[in-house]
Amino acid sequence: MEKCSLQMKDIVKSYSGVTVLKGVSLNVRQGEIHALLGENGAGKTTLMNILGGVVPSDSGEIHLFGKPAKINSPADSQALGIAFIHQELNVVNDLKVYENMFLGRELYKKSGILDAKRMCEETAKVFKKMNVSIDPREVMRDLQTSYKQIVEIAKALLMDAKLIIMDEPTTSLTQKEIDNVFSIIRGLTKDHGVTVIFISHKLGEVVDICDSYTVLRNGENVASGSITQPDGSKIKQDDLARMMVGKDVLNQQVYEDHEIGEVVLEVKDMTVGDRVKGVSFTLREGEILGITGLLGDGKDELVRALFGDLPHTGTIIKNGKPLCVGHPSQAKKCGIGYLPPNRKENAIIKDLSVQDNINITVLEKCRCGIALSRKRERAVAQEYCEKLRIKTSNIMNKITSLSGGNQQKAVLSKWLNAKPDIMIMSNPTQGVDVGAKNEIYAEIMKLARQKIGIIVTSGEAQEIIKLCDRVLVMYHGELRGELRRDQLTEENIMILSTGGSLN
Repeated sequence: MEKCSLQMKDIVKSYSGVTVLKGVSLNVRQGEIHALLGENGAGKTTLMNILGGVVPSDSGEIHLFGKPAKINSPADSQALGIAFIHQELNVVNDLKVYENMFLGRELYKKSGILDAKRMCEETAKVFKKMNVSIDPREVMRDLQTSYKQIVEIAKALLMDAKLIIMDEPTTSLTQKEIDNVFSIIRGLTKDHGVTVIFISHKLGEVVDICDSYTVLRNGENVASGSITQPDGSKIKQDDLARMMVGKDVLNQQVYEDHEIGEVVLEVKDMTVGDRVKGVSFTLREGEILGITGLLGDGKDELVRALFGDLPHTGTIIKNGKPLCVGHPSQAKKCGIGYLPPNRKENAIIKDLSVQDNINITVLEKCRCGIALSRKRERAVAQEYCEKLRIKTSNIMNKITSLSGGNQQKAVLSKWLNAKPDIMIMSNPTQGVDVGAKNEIYAEIMKLARQKIGIIVTSGEAQEIIKLCDRVLVMYHGELRGELRRDQLTEENIMILSTGGSLN
């Protein structure tokens, strides 16, 4: 009989009078990769936060490696051999990479001085094992988001953990980096008996790497089983999605025909340092323009420059008039909105409520005389919570009380609320479940029907294919090619994004 690494039994947890876990149980065998699935707000992250010592449960039992476990803090969890890689990056941007790796577990010389050399060496060993090249002495803020995620994963490997919780670990990684991480995970489970709990909305990854699954819906267990079926085939993504949402969602039609009008934005010879090199393009009213490419090929820097977040050269023309956009506030005044890719660092204001985050772009509309009208603020925030189905017990709760996907919908609400003429969205469904993705896609299509010009940047080819009227593909900071909707295939996108040409 296979040993059980983890047993969580009848776990109950409530926030502000709302029960988010209703007697949930989870059984994970030693040495397996176990998928924990569910919609945003289903209770996955809360359950893992209890296991990681981040929050206490109201009731229930936890057994680790056959023994009862009391976990009252993250330190307790780590001492028991549990490493938690959170969905939102948990790095200190002002510290160096090796300092993040050893934070709270620093190595010292006999003299009592920090042994920086040894910590750098140990950090380099882990990176070598992962087949990644990161300088241990580099400051975290200078790393791209994907490399920050890799540091988080490396930190868990450095701890020599017996049970690793991975909450959306591949969101910011390229396919090559994902393959490297998966190879490492499989090696840890196969050769060293490490157990992995894998939380992801990317069902293709779940089917590819996981051995078994548990599905939560509305804080309750709804299904569990093996990824490999009795006949030797693997479970279908459609079936997993149906368990998560309670209906068929993967096969829903996203794209709808809509009218495309005159040119609303023209960009000429846009250059951003050495990341974007002389890119030119146009955007029309009601058009959904995709910009894609491999990670680091300049798409994110391009749209940040359009929003005034990065210095640039080149010409930006909106509705026939030249724009000088040197700051995001200027872009907002010019009717340009921007949904950034890194929600935690660039989109939410963690100390403010859900209501305040939604209204932050339109406070002038919530005034009554010289003062803010709380009644108007509440009405606007409530409207968008209902429109995008943001799950919250109280809109005055902090934005951080929401699940990652509901936070993403709140950020989108902020810009829908501002009613821009041009909306830029970087990875609009990052960290969002399959059901909520369709809701966001529907909002994007609605914006297009309202003749708003939309730019979507994404590294997910299927997302680009589902949504866009036209796609620009970047390669090493340059525009490699343009694809009409009838040319949109994963193969064509990959050919251009790797420097090839279409015949």
